[in-house]
Amino acid sequence: MSKETSLHYNEIYYFECDLINQLSHNLSSILYHPIVEYIYNPINYAKEVHINFLEKYCGGPKEILFLGMNPGPWGMLQTGVPFGEVSIVRDWLKVSGIIEKPVKQHPSRPVSGFKCPRSEVSGKRFWEFAKRISLNNPLNFFRNALIYNYFPFGLLTKTGKNITPGDFKQSQQKSIHLACDEALVKILHHTQIKFIIAIGRFSERRALSVLKKFSISNIKVIFIPHPSPRNIGSRQNWVENTIATFTEYNLTHLFA
Repeated sequence: MSKETSLHYNEIYYFECDLINQLSHNLSSILYHPIVEYIYNPINYAKEVHINFLEKYCGGPKEILFLGMNPGPWGMLQTGVPFGEVSIVRDWLKVSGIIEKPVKQHPSRPVSGFKCPRSEVSGKRFWEFAKRISLNNPLNFFRNALIYNYFPFGLLTKTGKNITPGDFKQSQQKSIHLACDEALVKILHHTQIKFIIAIGRFSERRALSVLKKFSISNIKVIFIPHPSPRNIGSRQNWVENTIATFTEYNLTHLFA
């Protein structure tokens, strides 16, 4: 697999916007599926914050890609940052910008941006891990790492329930994979990624599938449980267990 020496943050944004356009035009059966009542596109309405985050932390060569599934209602849907728990984005990452609102919002899932009173547990756990492994320095954490969501939209039912890409039928998932796999491999082609940290089983399956589909043999996929409180495997000691995984694979030095 040929690789460039560096990835400019604008390229990541371009890849994401291109993916969103592809999904919007080609996946009307998914985005306008009967169970989908609300479509949140944080890369659009939180564009300023998202670009500020990419510019500050995501340019240049990287060895590690943290791969998430899709934005959550109290994290990235609020701030435009993956796993973007509000206080972490504002106070630790020190990322800022204007956050607008989606055209249509669920009344129980409003976008309040940095004024959101809710805290995303998944994001809180993820960034606590980031703090611990990087000696509380976000520049250390991102020196060799990049974080990216496989699917860019937040989708909600009429009742406000979160819909993930894995909730659709297999035939519909194939359409999602076709576009999202290509977007992911573009990022891999423009970086020096050696390890994909798959956050959850969905991300693990997609990462392994992409590497096989595009005949990429020099990247290793490492699974970590999703930090969601709904995930039984992550309810206790998620941060400690994740650090132990990084120690096992001798990766902690990349964050110091």
